[in-house]
Amino acid sequence: MRPKSKVDLFAAIRRDSRTEGLSIRALARKYDVHRRTVREALSSAWPTPRRKPPPRSSRLAPFKPAVDQMLKADLDAPRKQRHTVKRIYDRLVDEFGMEGISYALVRDYVARRRPQIRMEEGRGPSQVFIPQSHRPGVEAEVDFGDVYVKLAGVMTKCSLFTFRLSYSGKAVHRIFASEGQEAFFEGHVHAFRVLGGVPVGNVRYDNLSSAVAQVLGFTRARVETERWTAFHSHFVHVPVSSRSVPTLVMASATS
Repeated sequence: MRPKSKVDLFAAIRRDSRTEGLSIRALARKYDVHRRTVREALSSAWPTPRRKPPPRSSRLAPFKPAVDQMLKADLDAPRKQRHTVKRIYDRLVDEFGMEGISYALVRDYVARRRPQIRMEEGRGPSQVFIPQSHRPGVEAEVDFGDVYVKLAGVMTKCSLFTFRLSYSGKAVHRIFASEGQEAFFEGHVHAFRVLGGVPVGNVRYDNLSSAVAQVLGFTRARVETERWTAFHSHFVHVPVSSRSVPTLVMASATS
């Protein structure tokens, strides 16, 4: 059987040459390859990587300057007078003699170039990446997710509690039968025991019904459930302000 990959083929050729003393011609016949391949395998254990062909020029290339010019003109045009993709396509066909190019090709180029041209002309912000910064042991996040567990031969939908530290990414998980408030509290206690303490900063939550009883109108302020208030007061509670999510600010766990 011929080896599956070229690396395996080279290894087999080198092994047979070393152990059986087969000639280049015999090795080429055995593995049904050209003698050049055998010589290459005997000279190096790693095949020479294939040369990547040069990228083919797009059939749209001759018309790209015209498309760019239309998009630049749209920057100063009223909104209702700006070019749609169909209008650009029709103009390329009628005014520039474009043939044999699909609408989808023009659409994809316009979708890619329109924001680029805005940035090139100083009309829009450039894309930047702002890395998050977290301090050790300060922030964490909590959530529930669905998980299926095989119980007595039946796949049963359960809830996976996750407590994840933002700095290290270390997470504590526990599976419960539901997302009830008891499971919510027990998951916290389990995570604190595993981690050996409680984050000293913010713990981020979604609007879990176990913690939030009501969201107030336009202010989006959260009213905590009484049991949740009593629970996190056990861990040096600081009252929650009207933020987008309920925030638990905690110090060290007490007994």
